[in-house]
Amino acid sequence: MVTACWSLKGGSGTTVVAAGLALSIQRRIGRPVLLVDLAGDLPAALGLPEPTGPGVAEWLAAGPAVPPDALARLEEPVAPGLALLHRGAGPLPPATGGLLVQVLASSGREVVVDCGTLPAGGPGSVAEQLAAEASRSLLVTRPCYLAVRRLARAPLCPSGVVVVRDPGRALSDDDVARQAGAPVVGSVALDPAVARAVDCGLLVSRLPRGFAEVMRAVA
Repeated sequence: MVTACWSLKGGSGTTVVAAGLALSIQRRIGRPVLLVDLAGDLPAALGLPEPTGPGVAEWLAAGPAVPPDALARLEEPVAPGLALLHRGAGPLPPATGGLLVQVLASSGREVVVDCGTLPAGGPGSVAEQLAAEASRSLLVTRPCYLAVRRLARAPLCPSGVVVVRDPGRALSDDDVARQAGAPVVGSVALDPAVARAVDCGLLVSRLPRGFAEVMRAVA
């Protein structure tokens, strides 16, 4: 199954949610999981060196000259049972999201994709195409008015919503669900422990308990 995580506003927490979800799925099922980066931030969030070799962008740009199984050779190990396929340095060629999701789905593994921020009402990007065709499409959002108001122009309808809840907001999870047209499948409190784990490069080895519990429920 391919799960796409995306947001409509930067700073929503999509990258950390994607990483936490992949870690939780791997620990729950005990089988290999692939984490795919279309936004460019996952290596840093996971405490890995910045990639220098080819990634998804280069594989897509090569076209039919490169076989589908060549994509697997670009994966890098993160932890036992978890691999990362990084974005690469070049642009993501247009109209290739459908091909990418097909190849990822054919791997036979659980796949989690960080699609980053999708432009509301903008032209269809590779990340948007993938999120639209994924087995599960999760919108990650804060319950703030500036983020929720963009849902009216969302380029696709999510199958579920993960709310990253910061204190003092007037909007509830039910408000977000109504505007998104999809159920809230996880509501995680904004936790300084998660930020510290990311800053120290320890998210993989020290996934904060409260965050991990919500991600297990989403998984």
